[in-house]
Amino acid sequence: MYTYSQLGIFRMTTSSKIEWTEQTWNPITGCTKVSPGCKYCYAEVLARRLQAMGTPGYESGFSTISLLPERLEQPRKRRKPTLYFVNSMSDLFHETVPFEFIDQIMAVISGTPQHTYQILTKRAERMNEYFAVRKVPDNAWLGVSVEDQEYGKPRIPFLREIKAKTRFLSVEPLLEDLGALNLQGIQWVIVGGESGAKARPMYEEWALSVKDQCLKEGVDFFFKQWGSWGIDGKRRSKRDNGRQLQGKTWDMIPALSIA
Repeated sequence: MYTYSQLGIFRMTTSSKIEWTEQTWNPITGCTKVSPGCKYCYAEVLARRLQAMGTPGYESGFSTISLLPERLEQPRKRRKPTLYFVNSMSDLFHETVPFEFIDQIMAVISGTPQHTYQILTKRAERMNEYFAVRKVPDNAWLGVSVEDQEYGKPRIPFLREIKAKTRFLSVEPLLEDLGALNLQGIQWVIVGGESGAKARPMYEEWALSVKDQCLKEGVDFFFKQWGSWGIDGKRRSKRDNGRQLQGKTWDMIPALSIA
């Protein structure tokens, strides 16, 4: 076995443009909006492009939830240990996804212990319901989106109740000051600003507040991006705005143990 240090920097050579993962796996596509974080959803924009290109899985558009059992076996074909983001183009715990199909996804996860799977949802209550009577695979990381105080923070207690080895928060897009966070039982926090034509700005003090709380509580902190608005309040490409916070790149990630 080998382990990446919990406090070290994890450098990824990825086929995904998402900075904190390596590969995406989408056995489900499509979603519907539930909170302000969904307003300018990147997946919805991308799905429109994929639909126009005739890409399988997007024929019915983004608002239609499509179960794609033909994609279930994809991770089994990859022997190299990989960090997978599950359903970057959907929400695994969407109300219309049957628990029976989620069971099939979990069976693949359990059956491929060489991989690590990141599962992120805005439907924390349904994820809590699902795992109330099921064991979380050791190689599955469970996370919830926390974009604001009204919708995002109430998801955290539902996540904390689940018996998972690794729990994380995706504070992206960060839309306001979150105030005090209860990080008990949380191993990892990702923070990022919004990108895109209609992106809303993120302010430095909001991100610093989350970062400082993480460091105080010994929680790994990952700063993904400024997005379309820079630290100076000016709009430019997210590449030009960069990923540094207080002059530093924050790439902390929980220890990754792979058989």
